[in-house]
Amino acid sequence: MSQTHVDVFAKARGHDREEQLRAAREADVLPYFRILDGPARPVVEMEGAERIMLGSNNYLGLTADERVVQGAHDALMRYGTGLTGSRLLNGTIPLHLDLEREIAEWMGADDALVFTTGHQANLGTLGTILGPGDTVIVDSGDHASILDGCLLSRAKLRPFRHNRLEKLEKSLVRAQTDGGGVLVVVDGVFSMEGDIAPLHEIADLCARYGARLMVDEAHGAGVLGRRGAGTAELLGVEGRVDLRVGTFSKSLAACGGFVAGDADVIDYLRVQSRAYLFTASGVPAAVGAALAALRVLRSDEGHDLLAAVLDNARYLRDGLEGLGFAVVQAQHLDSSAQLDAPGVLDGTIVTPIVPILVGDDWRAVLLWRALYDAGVFVNTALHPAVPPGGALLRTSVMATHDRATIDRALEAFAMVKRSFEADHGPLPGPGELHAPAARAAE
Repeated sequence: MSQTHVDVFAKARGHDREEQLRAAREADVLPYFRILDGPARPVVEMEGAERIMLGSNNYLGLTADERVVQGAHDALMRYGTGLTGSRLLNGTIPLHLDLEREIAEWMGADDALVFTTGHQANLGTLGTILGPGDTVIVDSGDHASILDGCLLSRAKLRPFRHNRLEKLEKSLVRAQTDGGGVLVVVDGVFSMEGDIAPLHEIADLCARYGARLMVDEAHGAGVLGRRGAGTAELLGVEGRVDLRVGTFSKSLAACGGFVAGDADVIDYLRVQSRAYLFTASGVPAAVGAALAALRVLRSDEGHDLLAAVLDNARYLRDGLEGLGFAVVQAQHLDSSAQLDAPGVLDGTIVTPIVPILVGDDWRAVLLWRALYDAGVFVNTALHPAVPPGGALLRTSVMATHDRATIDRALEAFAMVKRSFEADHGPLPGPGELHAPAARAAE
């Protein structure tokens, strides 16, 4: 009997992105895997040149803060370079317990659980809470780690079009006949678009249809709200969100993740989550740095840091729009939000993520390279991270950017735009950036 042998490595050759990658590498316009030669400050040393960093998630600028560095150093000297075991066995130290307690206090939750990475926080929470008989409803703009957790759980997946409440409600109606429990999962701040989920309305829909609600605050925690607890705090719905997930790799200046919620749910995850139980504990330096950064945020200085990053975001957004770029608009808040929170101006807010619509993938890559050569580093989002024809340059700011540095960056944007449009035609203009219709099937 003859057998047909298929090489599992065959997919690595001749895949649909191979030709594009080859061409980008040959032209030296590949915007990914660039080499950083120093700390993630507002101005960095990158591949032999000084560049203004407008592509970091170091929102509060704490990765080089002496108190955070000292927290990492103290943990390193006391506990060594690694714990070489899981939290279940030999991998728990007092810093973990302190961090979990303080995260729970910060989030206004009963309890919190710390994971080794932010990706594992979503994977370990969703893969444990959900099962094959349940339904999970996700925004098409949710982070990939949310989708990975949903797939791991084998729950029925119902994606809805980005921030479209009528599509969410339709999914909730359909889920009524699925059987099992229903969980809605959304980003608080969406990582590419920089826009905010309408959590008040989402919470209303969840209550109406008996669904639980989980919010990923990766880009909201340490950025939004009076105490920087995230989108749920800013929008006044903390008590209506069942689980909040976050990361240490952005405002908290380290590496790791957490989930916060009711004590019984967190304790269930503590003894059932495979992503938590069967991975090595985060290195002590990362735990010490995250704890130190959280304490800076929760100190009297925290308000000023939150105000600084959000003021910088609005300044950059306004400056880019003034140069004729298609950028995200300030988002209006309703009366239930914390209208006196840092960064709120005339009832609107701009998050630190300020995307610029370019449209075509190759034009985006060429524009990225021109900015890079002009001394500005930004991130590039191409299909399938965004819909076809929706390529973005994703810019982001830190609290530690000063106005002179942002002004230098804007001057580079102006110079590059003039030259680019002379060679390649006009870029999309103000008012042309709309949230993508879908990154996943409806």
